[in-house]
Amino acid sequence: QAFSCIDQNRDGIISKANLKETYSQLGKANMSDEELEEMLKEGKGPINFTVFLTLFGEKLNGTDPEESLLNAFKLFDPTGTGTVNKDEFKQLLLTQADKFSPEEVEQMFAVTPIDVLGNIDYKSLCYI
Repeated sequence: QAFSCIDQNRDGIISKANLKETYSQLGKANMSDEELEEMLKEGKGPINFTVFLTLFGEKLNGTDPEESLLNAFKLFDPTGTGTVNKDEFKQLLLTQADKFSPEEVEQMFAVTPIDVLGNIDYKSLCYI
């Protein structure tokens, strides 16, 4: 799905124009040609689906450490309780940035520690 979203012209190759359009749609319209070319160089040739998967896998090897994830969740927890409200968080996931589908939200909630008051223990979630 990610590859299809980036491959704007559906030619099977991610080009500089594809990247520029993708970043523009995400609200970052000021990407320089040099930045985009540096990204494309990581593929050491045309970035087709197979190359994309390889690059994506390499990037996932260094996923964010728990501390980075906790700091991100703390933005939604100004009182420092260690929890975020499930309904408020669901609304954010469905409407902001890289929007989740309702099915994706339910899949996430299936493995998420939620208390009887409907609060997500995000500290536990970060270690799952």
